[in-house]
Amino acid sequence: MFQTHPLELPELRSIIASNLGHKDLTSCVRVSQDWHDSFTPALYKFVVLSEQGPSMESVKKNNHLIKNLRVLNCIYENQSLTSPQNKVLSSILTNSRLVTLNLRSNSIGDSGVQALSEALKANSTMVTLNLWRNSIGSDGTQALAEVLMMNSTLTSLDLSGNTVEDEGTQALAEVLQTNSALVTLNLSSNSIGVSGVQALSEAIKTNSTLTTLNLRDNWVEDDGAKGLAEALAINSTLKTLHLGDGLIEDNGTRALGRALMTNAALIFLNLNNNLIGDKGAKALARALRKNVTLTTLRLKNNSVGDKGAEVLAEALRINSALVNLDLSRNSIGDHGAQALAETRETNSVVLIVN
Repeated sequence: MFQTHPLELPELRSIIASNLGHKDLTSCVRVSQDWHDSFTPALYKFVVLSEQGPSMESVKKNNHLIKNLRVLNCIYENQSLTSPQNKVLSSILTNSRLVTLNLRSNSIGDSGVQALSEALKANSTMVTLNLWRNSIGSDGTQALAEVLMMNSTLTSLDLSGNTVEDEGTQALAEVLQTNSALVTLNLSSNSIGVSGVQALSEAIKTNSTLTTLNLRDNWVEDDGAKGLAEALAINSTLKTLHLGDGLIEDNGTRALGRALMTNAALIFLNLNNNLIGDKGAKALARALRKNVTLTTLRLKNNSVGDKGAEVLAEALRINSALVNLDLSRNSIGDHGAQALAETRETNSVVLIVN
């Protein structure tokens, strides 16, 4: 059995040629170029760099055809920035077709993302960049931010699971003040504190392209929530906001509730795993009486009790926009559960209570 990867068509042709007679070779010559032109572009449209994938030589030879690239962490193990793997990756980044680059869980670190940023300066086609869990700190984030200040094509950036922290977040906030391409920004699990969240809030006040912001599992706290609330009162484009695991209490929730009374853009709000009690729930209930755009509200694993559940139920009798409300793993007893259940008579919202 021949040992070669399916993407390596030139190698396959060599193997076949070495096992054919002269007459058969003559016939193959006539169809070889058509075969190459027909199959190679399709096969290289999506490439996974791995130990079992195509050889670096083959990828380098056809890098101009690659539109979607996934790099598995085995490629980066014990490699320096000047390794053949990284040189090939840089050549792919400078091609004129690459649309998606997935480097998730490669631990490239700040030095790796700095090298990546240099390569990105020559790229004008990439739309999606996934850097989840890559040991990227504030230095690497700042290098990436410098490139994004000039970039006009990247619409989705995933930096979740790194250590961007406040300094790196502030650099990204500056990007959002001028960048008009980025639509989705995932900064979950990045040790971002209040100052970082507030910097993003200021940027969101003027940004008109970002539609999804994920700040789950950061230290948003009440002051960060208040900053975001001020932004939501002005912003008209953000549609999805993740603030789960953010240490947000009732005061921060009150601010968010006030913002939702006038905001007409947000359709998804995740407040799971916070410290929201009945007072916070009442503020959200007041917002739901007036808000006509929010369709999903997640309040799983908070401290909402019967009183909070009852006022939310009253709001649902008026609100006709909300489609999903998750109140599971709270402190809702029989009275609160009964009040919520009765809303099903007049409202089709999907309730999750237990």
